[in-house]
Amino acid sequence: MKQVISTEKAPAAIGPYSQAIEANGFVYASGQLPIDPATGQFPEGGIKEQTRQSILNAQAILESAGLTLANVVKTTVFLADMNDFAAMNEVYASFFQAPYPARSAVAVKTLPKGAMVEIECIAVK
Repeated sequence: MKQVISTEKAPAAIGPYSQAIEANGFVYASGQLPIDPATGQFPEGGIKEQTRQSILNAQAILESAGLTLANVVKTTVFLADMNDFAAMNEVYASFFQAPYPARSAVAVKTLPKGAMVEIECIAVK
């Protein structure tokens, strides 16, 4: 059985998918673009600001499920440019503490809306 997780504190889904789904004690959060839910825009700046916003969006979704970033067991980071890895990693590290979640980081050709980063996560209750 699965339950939809949704919050207005993160951007609404822009397609036929849910912000997150809870199933069997896990919360699977869809990839979060760096869209500020208050403005509908990307934050000003570059990869650091976009990474921060993507993580804040994921954090808001997890909070609506009663979880925090400490519950995250796996993340996937999609980068439009692998040259942004170090700057993304610096911001990412400021949100997570040991034991760190498992993570994959991959470069992709493009991301929706021209984003520089998109981050998805899996958390456990």
